[in-house]
Amino acid sequence: MPVATVEECIALKDDICLLAAERDGKVVEGFDFGNSPFAYTTEKVKGKTIVLTTTNGTHAIDESKRTAYQVIIGSFLNVDAVCDYLKTQDKDVFLLCAGWKNKFNLEDTLFAGAVVSRLKDENYFQDDSSTAAEDLYQLAKHDLGAYTAKTSHSERLKLLGIEEDIKFCLQENITQTIPVLKGNKLVKMVF
Repeated sequence: MPVATVEECIALKDDICLLAAERDGKVVEGFDFGNSPFAYTTEKVKGKTIVLTTTNGTHAIDESKRTAYQVIIGSFLNVDAVCDYLKTQDKDVFLLCAGWKNKFNLEDTLFAGAVVSRLKDENYFQDDSSTAAEDLYQLAKHDLGAYTAKTSHSERLKLLGIEEDIKFCLQENITQTIPVLKGNKLVKMVF
């Protein structure tokens, strides 16, 4: 269950929920998890509901659900599955990059560029931000790790000793799962 604030996360605590809160790359004190993918092992989370708030991503989800026809979650980890799904839809696509504290973020923009690159032959109208994102992706796609090493986010994670999170999250297509927002929960999309 993605929520925008730490307070909302705490308010939803019950006996079957795990609470996850990350702010500025760190696990919020008193919470079970932050947002490191390595924390969410099957042994820890199977059969549990996770109430999650992050510095950027859950805020973006919260903003999106107000007006979007459908909210799906994409990353390099599922980029082809996301694009294959979008190609089957007769809908406009709005890519919302979570960014960093409501500001531009290079790694999110690179992912958006990867999506634009894969969809550009599908007759979508491409605005200037889409063109810029695709251009950046074309520059970086052969070595995303090296390109993102110069980002402020990479530097923040290095200082926290969790730069392995970046390496993991830059892998393309290690899952075909697409999280989709149903009500107030993210669930595995079936299509």
